[in-house]
Amino acid sequence: MRVLLIHADRFQYEVRGKALKEPEKAEGREALSVGEALIAFCSVEKGDEKNPEQVVDKTAESIREQARRLKVNLVVVYPYAHLAQDLASPKAAAELLRRLESKLQEAGYPVKRAPFGWYKSFELKCKGHPLSELSRTISPEEAEEERPEAEYIYKVLTPSMELYAPEDYGFKPGEENFKALVEKEALKKELAGGGEPRYLSYCKKFGLDWESFSDLGHMRFGPEATFLFEMVSDYADRVSCSLGIPVYKVRGTNMFDLSVPPVREHAQLFGGRLYQLKSGGRDLLLRYAACHQQFAMIRNWTISYKDLPMGAYELADSYRLEQEGELLLCFRLRKLHMPDLHVFCRDMREAQEYALKIHRRIYEEVEKLGLDYVSLYNVTEEFFEGNRDFFRELLSVEGKPVLLCFVPGKYYWVLNVEYNIIDELGRPREIATFQIDVGNAQRFGITYVNEEGAKVYPVIIHSALLGSVERYLYAVFDSAVKAQTAGKPPQLPLWLSPTQVRVIPVSRTYLDLSMEVVEWLERENIRADLDDGDETLPRKVRKAETAWVPYTLVVGEEEAASRIFSVRARGEKPLKKMSLEELAAEIKEKVKGYPWRPLPVPKRLSVRPVY
Repeated sequence: MRVLLIHADRFQYEVRGKALKEPEKAEGREALSVGEALIAFCSVEKGDEKNPEQVVDKTAESIREQARRLKVNLVVVYPYAHLAQDLASPKAAAELLRRLESKLQEAGYPVKRAPFGWYKSFELKCKGHPLSELSRTISPEEAEEERPEAEYIYKVLTPSMELYAPEDYGFKPGEENFKALVEKEALKKELAGGGEPRYLSYCKKFGLDWESFSDLGHMRFGPEATFLFEMVSDYADRVSCSLGIPVYKVRGTNMFDLSVPPVREHAQLFGGRLYQLKSGGRDLLLRYAACHQQFAMIRNWTISYKDLPMGAYELADSYRLEQEGELLLCFRLRKLHMPDLHVFCRDMREAQEYALKIHRRIYEEVEKLGLDYVSLYNVTEEFFEGNRDFFRELLSVEGKPVLLCFVPGKYYWVLNVEYNIIDELGRPREIATFQIDVGNAQRFGITYVNEEGAKVYPVIIHSALLGSVERYLYAVFDSAVKAQTAGKPPQLPLWLSPTQVRVIPVSRTYLDLSMEVVEWLERENIRADLDDGDETLPRKVRKAETAWVPYTLVVGEEEAASRIFSVRARGEKPLKKMSLEELAAEIKEKVKGYPWRPLPVPKRLSVRPVY
């Protein structure tokens, strides 16, 4: 069954005429007009007839879950054949929708169901928030493969290696963020918080937005946003190559043939979020991350144990068919850019050694943004019990409890760590990640030759130390929101600010000297621009503050004579009196270890277009 769920302010329909020779009786349901409701447009497919009860159960649960999330009581079930092509027989479809109505009523929901087999006119006003539109596909096969929730066992693990059931754990002061993670993931509570996040206005300030001419979930980047993207990409490259091992940068395609067995098997791990297309009669997959390309390439390399550990790295455009209602700018996208590092290790001991290095680095990087992670460790129980000392070391870095999820069955990984910030609305948001992979080397035929001359499958660590480029920017803007909440001015990190110094002449008399200052700073690899407009000095200063410029330097008669300038540092109250050399030294010290690119826009504000 295909279902389109719309959170509506109002909905009404009216029966117009028969669509079938023998439609369902419509008495009492010829018309309907309701206020706020969850509208479930449903197409019943031929495959649903194989196991209708299972499909009804899964569909009802999906609708209930969305209704709970939105706090909506009234549900309208509306037959809508246009969502699918291979439709069930009218008799089977009508019966299945009647069962769906009954199942929802049994769960305590008031349900209105439009009659089956009629042409109807309808009017709908959608609320338009991020979760107001959501599509679902339910099939007997998917329902059978899904694991019961009870099989996933959650535990709180403390740094002293004590295990608690989540509902029994006593949260301590300072563990509010961890509590939010536990309540969402383990206790399945709907977290408080709503409305439009403030970070969205920050994104748009710098030119990050959705591209309306594309498929849903694709972003566009204006001039300053492109600069942010490129700087984060450069930094992700630098961080990924800083682990003390050889890292080989590779590049390849984003499109793979699903008829190739290892591609198909790996793709099946990601279920309904695969972005697929057809070309020349072939089923193609847009890659989920860099795995397909790197593994397809490295399987052809001749590798010795002397070459390991080694890394392979690509900033990979990656594609995930996220649900429409779950799309979120910079965070949940259909196209994203993953700084994907794979570390190939001789064995599990070596993999744990480098996983620990990666774990430490992930924490160091988020702390530079003034944020902290709370972590979810997805792990097999066998791996946890056999490697407790390794987990003790991981938690010594965390310095606080983590949430364990013991996963049933066998996966290609034995440990998958999700690092979450808690955003401005109190919601866990996964940014960085790593996995210890024991399955893909064999799946793709990647081997190395050990000391005895035998071919051995390496253990592979998957990692995005900063998260995707877009999610790292999400974390940057979340940090700015939290600064503003604490009464501080929001700002970008100095290394990431498109303009680092704004030079403001007191009058046009000092334009030439101001341009000399800009060019001097430019030669020092400091991004500076010039406000050469005719506005007053206070207005220009205010404009620099609104643009989040970290340093504002004023040039007037006194400065021209002394070459000591009045400098306003963002977030600092008193003005500083500084020479250009002192200012350059301060900035260089603060951006040490980060990449540099030149100013992405013209130096003179007067010649920039409004965008």
